[in-house]
Amino acid sequence: MILIAESGSTKTDWRMITEDGQVSQCKTIGLNPYYQNLDSITEELTKNLLPNVQGQVSEVFYYGTGVTNEEKSEVVRQAILSVFPNAQKVEVHSDMLAAAHALCGHEMGIACILGTGSNSCFYDGNKIAFQIPPLGFWLGDEGSGGYLGKQLILSYLHKEMPDDLIIKFEKRFGIIDRLEIIENGYQKPFPNRYFASFSKFLFNNRQDPFAYHLVSDAFGLFFEKYLLKYPDVKNYKIHFTGSVAFYYSDILRRVATDKGCTVGVIMESPIAGLTLFHKSE
Repeated sequence: MILIAESGSTKTDWRMITEDGQVSQCKTIGLNPYYQNLDSITEELTKNLLPNVQGQVSEVFYYGTGVTNEEKSEVVRQAILSVFPNAQKVEVHSDMLAAAHALCGHEMGIACILGTGSNSCFYDGNKIAFQIPPLGFWLGDEGSGGYLGKQLILSYLHKEMPDDLIIKFEKRFGIIDRLEIIENGYQKPFPNRYFASFSKFLFNNRQDPFAYHLVSDAFGLFFEKYLLKYPDVKNYKIHFTGSVAFYYSDILRRVATDKGCTVGVIMESPIAGLTLFHKSE
């Protein structure tokens, strides 16, 4: 059995492919070796993945956020081997390569992630050939759910949000003070998830000019700080995956057009594309 995983900051999608090509699926929470150690990842896999796997696992292809170097990769790899000790092959790759494989297959193009976080790369049909490196939640992640939520909260705390939107915001979330935000942003784990939880409010109110421009400006920054710096970007289709790209696709396409760029595929999750990629290998 082949096991394929695509893990973001919020959830992990798993696909199991049997020898006769049958595909089954399940979900666990998002895994991130920057925030979780070997023991906590192993515990999550044992408790919430293993009961869903019926049969012997021979190969595992894991793609996830936080897999930025060999050290972080090895944390995830060892956790997988602890749960599936008979696996003959365990490959651990970044979520960016997952997006490239799912969106581009074996074709050249630009692949982007706009989910809880954001990222991008130029893919040569085989590997990531060039990348404007992301700087993570506090220093970057422009265009992501975490960034959108953070900008929304800042506009609320700085009293820049229009009065009618404040009424809707407080009806939805209650009155939020700075101490609550600081605690969740600096003291509790996964601040990106916390701020991303507010981004749905923007989606539900995207017809409001303030909310629309907040989202549009965030996408504009993503293009300016990353995509427009790729060589010959306007000669390639730009593909996107992630919940933010998927649900705000209308705004995203308008921003791309304004920047002179062409959007190709937009998919909510790369797992289906990854499954096809590995079934064809």
